[in-house]
Amino acid sequence: MIDVDQQISTVRRQVGSRVLEAGEARTTTITRSYDADVEDVWDACTNPERLPRWFLPVSGDLRLNGRYQLEGNAGGTIEQCDPPNSFAATWEYGGQVSWIEVRLAGEADGRTRLELEHLALKDDLQEFWAEYGPGATGVGWDMALIGLTLHLGSGEAVDPKEAEAWFGSEEGKRFTALASQLWGEANIAAGAEESAARAAAERTTAFYTGGADGASTA
Repeated sequence: MIDVDQQISTVRRQVGSRVLEAGEARTTTITRSYDADVEDVWDACTNPERLPRWFLPVSGDLRLNGRYQLEGNAGGTIEQCDPPNSFAATWEYGGQVSWIEVRLAGEADGRTRLELEHLALKDDLQEFWAEYGPGATGVGWDMALIGLTLHLGSGEAVDPKEAEAWFGSEEGKRFTALASQLWGEANIAAGAEESAARAAAERTTAFYTGGADGASTA
């Protein structure tokens, strides 16, 4: 389905913080370049007919100040929209509100860099972050970018059942473990205590591979 080592190595993962009007937030940022132009990547990320081909079905009013709902996952309000360069929205899931920002930039040879930043208030994250660190959110976005990689590479829709089966395979579990480890490393690079960050990464891996309860992909 996917070259695990290539996907892992071509994705950049960062952990940081920002001050929002609502307070101080932790940030997880995932970045990858695609062999597609900005308009194509923008369309894949915002067109309600294309989003289900690699991510999730979406309903609502996909415009500035409109409300959206991803099937079985988050919903929210689109707070900023600058096509085909960026958009920002609330990410409302499980009774919690966080935010996502997606930024696109053209690169050499017609490629496009996609940067997705997920922000959540520190006060809302304390226990969850101590347990799982940034990987609970980050690995979920790693998984989503696999879908986008496959869709942009072939132009075809990703079969959800095939994707689920792959993530449950030994190769899919290896991908999850590697992604979890690298989010742990990003957490350490951002100043987290090393042993705690590595333990949180192990718990994230266990959750995604069926060995624990309580983490979230959103």
